[in-house]
Amino acid sequence: MRIHVTYTGGTIGMIDSPSGLVPGADLHGWLDRILEGTQLGKGNVTITDLNPLIDSSNATPDNWQAIIDDLWLNHDDADAFVVLHGTDTMSYSSAALSYALTEFGKPVVLTGSQLPLGMVETDATANVTGALNATLYHRADGVTLFFGHHLFAGNRVTKNSSWAFEGFSSPATGPLARTGAPWRWYPVERSGCGWVNPQPYSRHDVVVLDMVPGITAERLEHILTPRPEAVLLRAYGVGNVPSDEPGLTDVIKVAIDDGVPVIVSSQCQQSEVLLGHYETGDAIAKAGAVGSGDMTLEAAYAKIIFLLSQGLRGKELAQWICKPIAGELTPAYKGKE
Repeated sequence: MRIHVTYTGGTIGMIDSPSGLVPGADLHGWLDRILEGTQLGKGNVTITDLNPLIDSSNATPDNWQAIIDDLWLNHDDADAFVVLHGTDTMSYSSAALSYALTEFGKPVVLTGSQLPLGMVETDATANVTGALNATLYHRADGVTLFFGHHLFAGNRVTKNSSWAFEGFSSPATGPLARTGAPWRWYPVERSGCGWVNPQPYSRHDVVVLDMVPGITAERLEHILTPRPEAVLLRAYGVGNVPSDEPGLTDVIKVAIDDGVPVIVSSQCQQSEVLLGHYETGDAIAKAGAVGSGDMTLEAAYAKIIFLLSQGLRGKELAQWICKPIAGELTPAYKGKE
């Protein structure tokens, strides 16, 4: 089996410097030593280093597209793909790749590590060999993320710890598999309509805003002026906002009337946004806001950027939020429009 690795940077390949950790480890030599004598040795794994290598905190949609371009460039020369990525925004990138690669036809597994590969206690070896092993099972379809002995759907995962070796979780669905002898696999719904010939990712002006006790209409209006291309509003619980706050929902309605789609997600990791379930959520539903179902923040944000990159705006974009493209939300969810 031929596997291509796209190395983007991140903690896994970093070394100490006077200004902190920076890319610079001999990742190629390290990987060769790990694979020597295994079924993936003797030239079965190729590697591309993206230029420049980055800390994933610096990632933008342009970097998502650079990964996608490298995957397509090597599409015909490999049977499966592994992307080495920093942990801070890996769940954003895995969601973004899932929307853009529904026609790719070969497994793509993202992974990284909490500690650099040069440290004796590193989790890099377990995560990279786990990601490679996931491709050997021929069951890691689409875009997935391997970390801490678990394989997750790439658009169902979130980073929940900055230090634990099991640093990622999938709040709505749980993992696709966990390591063992043999691996244990679990059923997870991953259906979607796909997207043929997507346009490249590009940067867009999207406001991500948390509701907090005491937020005022005046503050919200200032945040939304000038108007962004879209708003991802992180509400309470199942999509509730302080509806008694004078003028707050009016600000949201006027923004929507101005052509700005307002997508409502939850501040809870485990939640399904149900606008209208409470009066405090019904107010913004009537204003025209659309719930994100049980999508993670990362999946919802990447989906908005994807749709904007396809040229969708306003109500047309909002209508796509509740339509699964790559299994990013539970199909049974019916958004209130």
